[in-house]
Amino acid sequence: MRVLVTGASGNIGSAVVRELSAAEHEVLAVARRRPVVPRTTAHSTVEWRCVDVSRDDLDDLVAGVDAVVHLAWKMQPTHRPEETWATNAVGTRRLLDAMARSGTPALVCVSSVAAYSPVTHDDPVDETWQTDGASSAAYCREKAYVERILDAYEAASPGPRTVRIRPAFVFQRSAASEQRRIFGGPLARPAMFERRRIPVLPVPSGLRFQAVHAGDVARAVCVAVTRPVSGAYNLAGGGILDRPALGELVGARTFPVPPRVVRHAIDAAWTLRAAPVPGDLFSGLMGLPIMSTERARADLGWTPQHTGPQALAALFEGAAARAGSGLPPLQP
Repeated sequence: MRVLVTGASGNIGSAVVRELSAAEHEVLAVARRRPVVPRTTAHSTVEWRCVDVSRDDLDDLVAGVDAVVHLAWKMQPTHRPEETWATNAVGTRRLLDAMARSGTPALVCVSSVAAYSPVTHDDPVDETWQTDGASSAAYCREKAYVERILDAYEAASPGPRTVRIRPAFVFQRSAASEQRRIFGGPLARPAMFERRRIPVLPVPSGLRFQAVHAGDVARAVCVAVTRPVSGAYNLAGGGILDRPALGELVGARTFPVPPRVVRHAIDAAWTLRAAPVPGDLFSGLMGLPIMSTERARADLGWTPQHTGPQALAALFEGAAARAGSGLPPLQP
């Protein structure tokens, strides 16, 4: 199959390109910045193109492909939401319009747990849970808006097969430096992620979330590309990351802190441009649902090879070691 992957040089994209290449698919990889890929790497047989989905012509790009894996997404700059909106919302709509014109038969769009509406319980939710966004943060709003774009696309074009992948927080070692910069900013130095430097860990009261390894997400995406499935699929590694699990992960004593204090501190730091993410994104984190992955296991035959704590451990290990890759977003 000839598969187009947008956002191919990012965290999930790099893993998806590896998986599709290993399965001997013909991969057309798209990124805003074209990487210089050595011939000895797993990505050396991939055709790369430099394309911005928010403004460049997409008709030629989608012509003749058997499936599109849409991953192009901007998390930053959070102080300029019109810029992230142009890529995340407008870019998605432009891509789907081009696919409709070309008659592309299949789309696999990676969404997020942040698209789900907040919950006040710990009962696992399936893919029918409302997708109005976890909070008012731009990231959550845009993920929810893309769900509405997909609704309209499916209603207007009932022929194409559409799959929505909704993963928990996605981590891998090679993306750790990028994620440290995106979520921690300049104050989050690599040394801060070394276990020996974390004697105690403050954890917001009530915090609990799931994580999944990028390689496990890529395996699900690869199956969704080839198997005749459609609809939404939750992905999460085993285990819940709560206060005890986080303490065990970093080998530190933990103590609870009020979420409102954390929210105000993040908001103040973001306003002063000392932190890269706003407080309403933290509020979204506190209200995320726990996801059931039964549908992915049944329809995709998906079993994660990493637990959630193992995926998060890859972030800590990679950030401390300044891990990365030669792909532009993932450079250490």
